[in-house]
Amino acid sequence: MASSTFNRSATVPGKSEFCNQMPKPEDQDESELLTVPDGWKEPGFSTEGNPRRPLEERSFATLFPESRNAYLKEYWPLVQKTLNEYHATLDLTEVSMTVCTTKRTFNPYIIIRTRDLIKLLARSISFEQAAWIFQDDVACDIIKIGSLVKNKERFVKRRQCLIGPKRSTLKALERLTNCYIMVQGNTVSAIGPFSGLKEKKTVKKEYIPFPPPQPESQIDKELASDEYFLKASQKKRQKIEAIKAKQTEALSKRQEARNKAFIPRKEKPILTPKEASTETKIDVAAIKENLKKAKNKKLGALTAEETKLKMEVDEKKKK
Repeated sequence: MASSTFNRSATVPGKSEFCNQMPKPEDQDESELLTVPDGWKEPGFSTEGNPRRPLEERSFATLFPESRNAYLKEYWPLVQKTLNEYHATLDLTEVSMTVCTTKRTFNPYIIIRTRDLIKLLARSISFEQAAWIFQDDVACDIIKIGSLVKNKERFVKRRQCLIGPKRSTLKALERLTNCYIMVQGNTVSAIGPFSGLKEKKTVKKEYIPFPPPQPESQIDKELASDEYFLKASQKKRQKIEAIKAKQTEALSKRQEARNKAFIPRKEKPILTPKEASTETKIDVAAIKENLKKAKNKKLGALTAEETKLKMEVDEKKKK
């Protein structure tokens, strides 16, 4: 037993020296542990990380519309070339795409990436943008927005607001989030970093909010008003009373409408002329005398004073 333990320890040379050289967490500062150096990236997954191949085959399939037949048929050789380590098939008769792992697959998560690839291709995203999904710091998000708004006309208007004129709103969102966004039918697809996808979800909630809560059923209403626990005869009596109350209310409204025709209209009050003030009182007698003089006076005739003066002048001339 002693020899076996000695041999095991001998098979790992320099293990104690390596442990002694490793810095203890107590010796390091907390700021050094929390900060990430600039430009650091997580190393990619290689064949050395998983020397053993998968034992079971994993596959995913998705359907696509018939309008994508021509595009997928044209770009399918590029898809197969990209997925040379995995098996990808295209079935145009059943309008479906399928991807599955092979014996050469070393990355167990790559099947999820290929599943996202065929989903994006099925939603009218070009192969150039969909191929970004194979980068380690890139993910995709497909959100179904068709059920968020029940009214179809309102949903179309909200979706158009999200797109904007000539995709102006989508372009602004793409610059803000560093994501590629595609609105197709009842879904919104996005490809980009995780932080950008998180911001995109908040924007989507503002433009297309979640539906209102479901209305209460008849049983819920009866439970809230304690009608659920009443007997059948009591419920019948309540219904009759409610019908009678509605009838009396309708009769009163009809009677009011009939009585409106017999109600006299309100007459406007007669305005009495105000008495003339003493300051602005008119002398009627003086006006009458002036009128009499004007009638007696002929057109172009001289006044009494003018006639006297004329007579005096004529007498002086005779003398």
